[in-house]
Amino acid sequence: MQSYLLGPGPYFADLSDSRRGARNKLHFLHDILMIVLSAVRSGVEDWVSMEAFTEKKVAWLQGRLG
Repeated sequence: MQSYLLGPGPYFADLSDSRRGARNKLHFLHDILMIVLSAVRSGVEDWVSMEAFTEKKVAWLQGRLG
């Protein structure tokens, strides 16, 4: 029997978003966590590089995040 790893998305689905109100929420918490995870797995080590990674991979990320 072969076992498969699930994508990380379901693990984030039940997290509550503790950011205040709807003000300044440009992105869903789930999407932010997936971007951070993808960037770190790609070797990104700081916030500036994470922004560059996100801008470079925006089409790829949109295809996965919806």
